[in-house]
Amino acid sequence: MTDLTQALAEISEIRAQVARGTQFRGYGPTSTAVSGTLALIVAAAQAVLMKEGGRDVLPFLAVWVATAAVSVALAAFETIVRSRRVHSGFAAEMIQSAVEQFLPATIVGLLLTGVMLFAAPKELWMLPGLWQLIFSLGVFASCRFLPRQMFAVGLWYLACGLTCLMIASGPRILSPWEMGIPFGVGQLLVAAVLRYGFEEIA
Repeated sequence: MTDLTQALAEISEIRAQVARGTQFRGYGPTSTAVSGTLALIVAAAQAVLMKEGGRDVLPFLAVWVATAAVSVALAAFETIVRSRRVHSGFAAEMIQSAVEQFLPATIVGLLLTGVMLFAAPKELWMLPGLWQLIFSLGVFASCRFLPRQMFAVGLWYLACGLTCLMIASGPRILSPWEMGIPFGVGQLLVAAVLRYGFEEIA
């Protein structure tokens, strides 16, 4: 029984290594493009409806957290369906490997948001820029098993994060467009890379 357990463990490790070394084609361009479009729509609506959005912090954050949750749900659904089709028997391992690359950045973003809400509420104007910087780290971490053009997307989020911090440092208020433009354009860029960046379209 010990030999069988060891053999199964070795097989599992081999499958995990294969997954880590294989280009991941589970991310779908459709859900990513929808999330980018949604970010632009939400920014436009928030700019019109929430005149005091720059100073009314909690509603501002609630809108964008809800937007992110919808985007993640759409991406997760398409990733699972697409991975089962494209990666067949390795779908579970491939998805796990992909999640492992981006999960640290996601956790850091959530923890940082919580800490700033309680410890530095006057500095919440920095959140959009910080979120973009953290997101860029997640993109860079995922680049090794995605099309090489994804590196440019990481640079986009990095540049946007730094730019937003510089721009917002003057008025020190939250702007919907500091979220809508970076994430809207960024996710549309991701969708384009996923659609056209692979040597063969899955």
